[in-house]
Amino acid sequence: MHTKKGTDSVHIPGRIQARPVRKPGPIVAAVIVAVFVAMLIHGMVTNPNFDWPTVWKYLFNEHVLDGIKWTLLLTVYAMVLATVLAIILAVMRKSSNPVLRWVSWFFIWFFRGTPVYTQLVFWGLLSVLIPKLAIGIPFGPEFWSIDTKTLLNATVATVLGLGLNEAAYLSEIVRAGIEAVDPGQSEAAKALGMPPSMIMRRIVLPQAMRIIVPPTGNETIGMLKTTSLALAVPFTLELQFATNAIANRIYKTIPLLIVACIWYLVITSILMVIQAQLEKHYGKGFDSRPLVSKSSQGSDGESDKTQSKQDVDKVNQVLMAGLNA
Repeated sequence: MHTKKGTDSVHIPGRIQARPVRKPGPIVAAVIVAVFVAMLIHGMVTNPNFDWPTVWKYLFNEHVLDGIKWTLLLTVYAMVLATVLAIILAVMRKSSNPVLRWVSWFFIWFFRGTPVYTQLVFWGLLSVLIPKLAIGIPFGPEFWSIDTKTLLNATVATVLGLGLNEAAYLSEIVRAGIEAVDPGQSEAAKALGMPPSMIMRRIVLPQAMRIIVPPTGNETIGMLKTTSLALAVPFTLELQFATNAIANRIYKTIPLLIVACIWYLVITSILMVIQAQLEKHYGKGFDSRPLVSKSSQGSDGESDKTQSKQDVDKVNQVLMAGLNA
C-alpha cells in the first residue's frame, strides 16, 4: 500500500493528535499596525494643509520634470566619476609603492573629513581663488591658459564636488571587497602567468562585486539625495531647487515638499530594484545549495524537497573535504 507523507492513512495506535500552539502576537501586531496606518491615511487625506490638489497639479510640472532629469544626470555623472576614482584609490592602497599608499590615504582622509556642503561651496568659489588655469614649465613660461570660470561651470563644479567626496567613501568599500577575495585566487592566477592588471580586472574584481554592490547601491541612493545640496555651488536646476522655486512663487511650501518626496521615493524604489537584480547576478554560486544534485523519489513519485540549510551546509562541507583530501 502506497502512502503519502503528511497523511493519516497509516494507523498508529495511541497517536497523539497534537495541535500547534496558537501565537496571537502576529495578529495583535497586524491589527495595531493596520489601525495606525488607517489613522495616518485618514489624517493625510482630511488635513487641508497637505493641499493635495496643488500636489497633483505640480507633480508633472515641466520645471519639476526638468529638475528630475538634472538630478538623475548629476547622480549618474558623480557616481561614474566616484567609481573610477574609488577603484584607483583602492588599488593604490594595496600597492607596494609607499608614495601611492600615502597619496590614497591623504585623499580619503581629506574628503571624508570635510563636509560635502563645504566642498561644494569651495568648488563653486574655485574661479575666485584661481582665476586662470595654465600649462607650462613650472616656475617658468606658460604655453596655454584658460579662464577657470569658462572651464569650471556650475555643472562641472557640482559633479566634481559630489564625485570626489563620494570616491573617498566608495574606495573603502572597494578595498573591503578586494580584501574579501581569497588570496589564493591571485596566487593561482600568478602561477598561470597572468599580469597584475589582468588579475585585478578578470579575477579579483568580479568576485569582489558580491561584496561591493550592496553598499554601492546604498551610496548611489545617498548620492541621489545629496544632489539637493548642489545649491551650495550654486547649481539651480536639480529637483529640490525646482520645487523650492515653485513653492516660493505660489507661497505653498508643504505641497511642493510632498511633490519632491514623491519623486525621490519613486526614483529610490527603482534604484532599489536595480540593486536587487545586481546583487542576484553577482551572488550566483554563493547561495546555500548542494554542490551535487540530490533528489530522492518517494513511493508517490514526487521529489523530496525538505532539505534544510544545515543539511546543505553539511553536504557541501563533506564534499569539499573529500575534494581537498
